Parts: sequence; C-alpha cells; structure tokens
Amino acid sequence: MKIGVIGAGAVGAATVTALIHTCDAAAEIVIVDRVGTKAAGLAADTGYAAALVSGATVRAGDYDELAGAQLVIITAGVNEKAGGATDRTDPRGRLVLVPQNAAVYAEIVPSVVAAAPDATLMVVTDPPDPLADLARELAGHDRVVSTGTVIDSLRFRFHLARELGIATPDVDAYVLGEHGTSEVFCWSNATVGGTPVLDVFAASGRDPAAVRADIESTVRFGNITIIDGIGASQHGIGAVVGRLAHAILSDEHAVLPVASFRSEYGVTIALPSVLGAAGVIRTITPKLDDNERELLDKSAQVLREATSTALAYR
Repeated sequence: MKIGVIGAGAVGAATVTALIHTCDAAAEIVIVDRVGTKAAGLAADTGYAAALVSGATVRAGDYDELAGAQLVIITAGVNEKAGGATDRTDPRGRLVLVPQNAAVYAEIVPSVVAAAPDATLMVVTDPPDPLADLARELAGHDRVVSTGTVIDSLRFRFHLARELGIATPDVDAYVLGEHGTSEVFCWSNATVGGTPVLDVFAASGRDPAAVRADIESTVRFGNITIIDGIGASQHGIGAVVGRLAHAILSDEHAVLPVASFRSEYGVTIALPSVLGAAGVIRTITPKLDDNERELLDKSAQVLREATSTALAYR
C-alpha cells in the first residue's frame, strides 16, 4: 500500500500523523514538497513516530516515487492566513484563495497523474471543492474527491453534543454544500436518539433559534478562531483526512459528506456519499426542507462561479 502526500506544511504534517495511526504496518507514505528538505524533515520526524505506533514507513521523495500509489492526498498551496482568507466579514471566505491555489494545482496534478495514473486523488487544499473540479479536469478521470464538509459536519455535531450534554457520535447531523461561507446546516434532519435536535432544545426550555444562530456562527467561522489561536487549522482536518484515507484504502463504503462532481448541480459539491477505493461510489440525497434546498442551490451557484475561475488555470 502506497500513499502520496503532497505538501509538508501544517496540514500535510497533521495528515501524515493521522495516516500513521490509521494505516497498517505495510503502508508506505511518500511526502512530496517543493522544498525537499522540508519533506525530508517531516518524513524523519513522523517516521520515528510510525516506528512506535504502527510500523508504517514514511519517506520523502519526488513525483516519480509516487508510482504505484493507490491514493494521493494534496495539501499543498497557500493557506488561509497567508492568503488573506480570515476576514469574517468577507462573504467569499476561502474562495479568495482560488487563483493562487489553482495555479499551484495546475503544476502539481499533471505531475501526480504522470507518476500515478491509477491513484485516487483527495483534495484538501482550500478551497477544496473548486480545486477538485480543476484536479478532475487536469487528471482526466473522476477518481477525485474533495474533503467537502466532513470537518464542518464534525464541528456541527460536536457543538450540538456539547449543548445537549451528550457524546458527539450520538448526534446525527450534516453540513452540506460548499466547504465555506455558503455551507448549509441541515437542521431539519439533525437528530439525537431519533428525535429532532431542535425539539430537544425546545423541550429543555432553550430558544431553538438562539441555539441555532450561535452554533452556525461558531461552526462557519471555526477555522478562523483556530487560526487566530495557533496560526493554522490543521489537527481536525488532519484527523478527517486519516478517516477518509482509511475508507478509500479499505474500500469501506462508508457514508461521509465528502464532495464529488454532481451533474445535477454542475459542480463538485458535498452531499452524503458512499466512499470506497475509487472515491465516491454514489451519493445519497437527504430529505431537506424548502429553505435548505434553496440554500443548497445557492451554495452550488457560488461553487459554479468559483470553479469557472479555477478552470481558467487548466
């Protein structure tokens, strides 16, 4: 089993750390970065950790050493802080990074595909959905998946669970659409123990509207809060990538809100999806209320406009 990780920055490092915990001892992780010494340093550091926790091997390499990889994870690019995407009042959010990171992907993806033509590609770099559309065009195949709204859904469930005083895995709730400011919180089908969470809040005397507004704001700008504290949002998304990698490499058919190209929306967009070795096998369209459907259509329009910019870098 060979896995490529492109980019040795904060997210790349968190990704490799997650992989050594989720992959088996036969896994070979190859880190590629434009600064070779950075890749080598990360490989050495995480390689020592792998020797303790899994036995997977980690090494630095160039693109040609991705040959035979089943999965290549792309984390390279300008991050939110460096790219000026941390203004809560800017409705574009992460989408301001499209031009800079589309240019990066225009260089990376052809090199990855030349070395590992059969690999599934996972797009992590922000904004992942327009970049996944660009990667799909550059790669010439559909084995491209964006991390989508998995981290957003995790944050949504976490804060719902905290408000309810229960364990996060016992909350069933999704954020769909863009991984960004137009994301859609699916309150109508968010449940705990089979009961709508808004009904639980109302029964406890809480104002559902106030709880809803507070949680949406906390989740929507959670990345900026993290960046304000430690400079980069990395550990949560790293853990998410490790989970997604496991689902792909084990052909698990797990249902997760990753993003893939959906012809009905004309763009890569996050929906509950069955994830396996070749990426998204199929999507499951959830039951939404009229407002959520309208918001999802608007989110798709936002993504189509951003993708048109990204595709100019083909």
